[in-house]
Amino acid sequence: MLTIKFDMTQTLFIAVLLLLSGNFIRSKVTFLLKYCIPGPVIGGLIFSVLALVLRQFGIITFSFDTTLQQFFMNLFFTASGFGASMILLKKGGRMVVIFLGLAAALAIFQNITALGLSKILGVEPMIGLMTGSIPMTGGHGNAAAFAPIAEQMGYQGALTVAVAAATFGLVAGSMLGGPVANNLIEKKGLFDKTTQQEKTEEVHTESGSTAVAAILENKAHLFDAKRLSKGFYLIFIGLGLGSILHIIFKTALPTVTLPIHVMGMLGGVIMRITLDIKKIQVPEEEIDTIGNVCLGVFVSMAVYTMRLWELAELALPLIILLFAQVLLIFLFVRFITFNVMGRNYDAAVICAGHIGFGMGAVPVSMANMKTVSDKFAYSKIAFFVVPIIGGLFSNFTNAAIITFFMNATG
Repeated sequence: MLTIKFDMTQTLFIAVLLLLSGNFIRSKVTFLLKYCIPGPVIGGLIFSVLALVLRQFGIITFSFDTTLQQFFMNLFFTASGFGASMILLKKGGRMVVIFLGLAAALAIFQNITALGLSKILGVEPMIGLMTGSIPMTGGHGNAAAFAPIAEQMGYQGALTVAVAAATFGLVAGSMLGGPVANNLIEKKGLFDKTTQQEKTEEVHTESGSTAVAAILENKAHLFDAKRLSKGFYLIFIGLGLGSILHIIFKTALPTVTLPIHVMGMLGGVIMRITLDIKKIQVPEEEIDTIGNVCLGVFVSMAVYTMRLWELAELALPLIILLFAQVLLIFLFVRFITFNVMGRNYDAAVICAGHIGFGMGAVPVSMANMKTVSDKFAYSKIAFFVVPIIGGLFSNFTNAAIITFFMNATG
């Protein structure tokens, strides 16, 4: 079978083409637009499915250099950290604690579901556990970290199952998050009752041409080269600070694994708080724009380079286990997360994010929430609470939960 290899630059080139293609397809297909399916996911899935077909027929297989995938993810998380303004920290502090509890509760239910169904389906419990919070809430990182431990305990195939489950979660989370939030917002009229009213009142405070002029001025503001440059510099500084913090963290706690992108986000948070204290203006819109570009590229690259044949090789019982996880997160988010987080527009956007990282990846959370926000309105609370829990604190709670279940199962 012919193998086509793409270097780092070519892999990036394809990711951007698929991102743009996905956005274009989404704008033309009402179903995709209505249910908030992210453009990078659309383009990436089309390519990954094509790659699966070509491989299964023994025609062509592809090899990619995904070095830049990590870089763009780091930049995105650092940019996200700059969203943690002092005002937002005061407003969202309580919601962060509540959402952390919800994330931990979901992880526990994921493992209970995996173990319970494993016994019914005749699957080795430890193997079944590889479809629980290890790949779901934990993603590929935890799959790669914990599954080898299971294999060392004598459970062969644990890594393959965990990685395949994480891949499944990435796809399922991308497809489910937007539609669930969209349904909540439209069915309960959340956007009409909150965001739209606030935006309308703001516009009516201006009169006629004055309001139009203000809008045009804000649009023109996006093209300020100095502010854009400042945004890039601040993100790079925040990322560098995060890298230093990562070294310090690893030195102090060598047995604890914390991804570099999480420390990049922390670097962004520290930078933002410092600038707020010093009363130095932060180019928020420019930083958000840079972060969104990096997010789109990362998600596109992550999706189109997936090895979908790993899912095709899963046995029927494991497929049942995975779809049970989809049902679980839908019910949990729809009836618990939404209600506990406030039953409002922000809560609906948070639901899209919870499904994203609850099925395996925080960047999917951000892509889901951005797609929902593009259709309705931006939620500062959601974009603060979800990444700080999904990207930081849930790593600790999930690790503790996984350790408990693995010890109990083994």
